[in-house]
Amino acid sequence: MGLVILYLTIALSLSFLCSILEAVLLSTPMSYISTKEKTHGKSAILLKKFKQDIDRPIAAILSLNTIAHTVGAAGVGAEAVKIFGEAYFGVISAILTILILVLSEIIPKTIGACYWRTLALPSARIINFLIIICYPLVWLSELITRLFSSGKQELSVSREEVSAMISIGVEEGVFQMKENKMIQNLIKLDKVKSQSIMTPRTVVATAPESMSLKEFYQDGKYKFYSRIPIYNDSEDYITGYVLRQTVLEKLAEDRFDMCLKDVARPILSFPKNSPVSTVWEQMLEKKEHISILIDEYGCFWGIVTMEDIIETALGFEIVDEKDSVTDMQKLARDKWQKKLAEAKIND
Repeated sequence: MGLVILYLTIALSLSFLCSILEAVLLSTPMSYISTKEKTHGKSAILLKKFKQDIDRPIAAILSLNTIAHTVGAAGVGAEAVKIFGEAYFGVISAILTILILVLSEIIPKTIGACYWRTLALPSARIINFLIIICYPLVWLSELITRLFSSGKQELSVSREEVSAMISIGVEEGVFQMKENKMIQNLIKLDKVKSQSIMTPRTVVATAPESMSLKEFYQDGKYKFYSRIPIYNDSEDYITGYVLRQTVLEKLAEDRFDMCLKDVARPILSFPKNSPVSTVWEQMLEKKEHISILIDEYGCFWGIVTMEDIIETALGFEIVDEKDSVTDMQKLARDKWQKKLAEAKIND
């Protein structure tokens, strides 16, 4: 009877350990491991390595688990038949199956899945030890796996998963709704087209590059804008932009006869269908706050400012105390409708 208990205890203990390690390994996300790399160096690095090449730890865990089940079942069965006789072999097998299912599968895997945060780092060193002692089986498993795998690893995280995690965080009280909105907007920024957030050309104040600084100052329509696009012969082709502050500085020096092109700066241009993330990246790199969008013919389509991009990321309008209009796209549509109405009246 003592050997039956010994075989059963060893088999269930090893299988219990393997099931916990498997559940912890599969439940621990890469994001959690990354947060622990600085504070728990070696264990976190090991665990990250196992997650990136999961074939090795899984092969070691399942090899030991299978050996424990096989040897334990054979040992318990053989000893039990000696004690109780072959007539009870079916009963013994049924009892052993239930014990293995409950004590070495259901319970340990539930524990591993529920308490992976606590068990993740200690598990790394145990898994590493299992890989060493089961290395021949691990090597054989890797050899066979390579024959059937493409070698291309799946991404450890996707935009959709991050988005879902943030939404779950809101439900659990980790994030506020406004934080969720900002993060969701940032995640989807590469899918938003620049023309959907631009200020249309019909409501953009532009100036001819030949205009003198004095004329510019006297024209009241420019006083509300800090950056004004300029053009040469046609408003279809923007050649740069001027800073109102620069114009005022030159006027303070009595440089009234200077032209706008003399104080102009080059302006970034992008195809109108460019993702907002691309425009933002380039504007940050070039340290610019304004850019223009052009159509397939190179004609001026509208402007995108840093403020437009930040508003898109935050999810609400940033309104200056001097802003008389908050939605420039709506203003452009209203102007167009007004022109159509006037054209019908004249007809």
